Amino acid sequence: MPNRLAQARAERKWTQAQLIHELRRAAGTKNPLPPDESVKRRIAMWENKGGAVSPFYRDLLCKAYRRSAIELGIADEPAPPPPAPALDDALPLAFTRLDPGVVTLLRDHTQSIRLLDRRLGGALTFKQTVAHVEQIDGLLRHALPGAHREAAADELGQAAALAGWQALDSGDVREAWRLHEIATAAARESGQAAGLAYATAQQGYVLLDAGQPDDAHALIARARTQAGSAVPSVLLAWLHAAEGESLAALGRRDGALRALDAAADLLPNDAQDDSLPYVMLGAGHLARWRGHCLARLGDGGAIDDLTSALHAMGALPR
Repeated sequence: MPNRLAQARAERKWTQAQLIHELRRAAGTKNPLPPDESVKRRIAMWENKGGAVSPFYRDLLCKAYRRSAIELGIADEPAPPPPAPALDDALPLAFTRLDPGVVTLLRDHTQSIRLLDRRLGGALTFKQTVAHVEQIDGLLRHALPGAHREAAADELGQAAALAGWQALDSGDVREAWRLHEIATAAARESGQAAGLAYATAQQGYVLLDAGQPDDAHALIARARTQAGSAVPSVLLAWLHAAEGESLAALGRRDGALRALDAAADLLPNDAQDDSLPYVMLGAGHLARWRGHCLARLGDGGAIDDLTSALHAMGALPR
């Protein structure tokens, strides 16, 4: 059933700008929204295409319109309470023993979702990613300790980090933080330094979007320092670049450029590492990253770097 957001806005005779103003007021200073153009695209998607509304924006819309999610057509009627547990539910849990075949299936499914995310975007794959996270988490809760459980924990960390990034991309900071907490906890259990460094640094971006750049920089810098030389060079380059962006958010131009230069120095000629399917970083990506950081700093050199990135990625003719 289509939502009633367009009808609600028409009844109040609000423009998109007025609705955005009400959403920002509902969000307050602790949960800053993306730029107006980004929010306008979301409003158009909700009203014209019936796009899904994340829990974060659903709460804001309810506050702005002073109506419930059900009245706005962005939530289903509450489900009836579950039946009383049967006698079998009170019996001891059945523990599972993971094996290489199960771990391979989980890994393949994570990669399949990752590739769909890169082709279709997180908005269309988020529910599938979260369901995959919950499936692996359920398996781990009842799995016996051992190497196969640790390998499954590594997959949980990767899947949860992907879902957390998708949540952040949709503006749901709380859900992004929750999923990254799952990712970092799973990475610790797996014992994989690379997975832990990646998930921890990526969690720093949640803090950036939450308006806490100092905390974001501290977390990303800590992830890079703890990773040291224990991770492949392409991931270390990624960590330096992420730290450069956090420094750019703080307005620390020299430090940001040093971090980006370090990333470029560490980036291998063949940046593809099969052991790190979650890291996409080539010369074009890094040039675009540098341009984004310079743009944050108001540096005119951003245009040159972004143009170089487009050339490197084949988006512009040379």
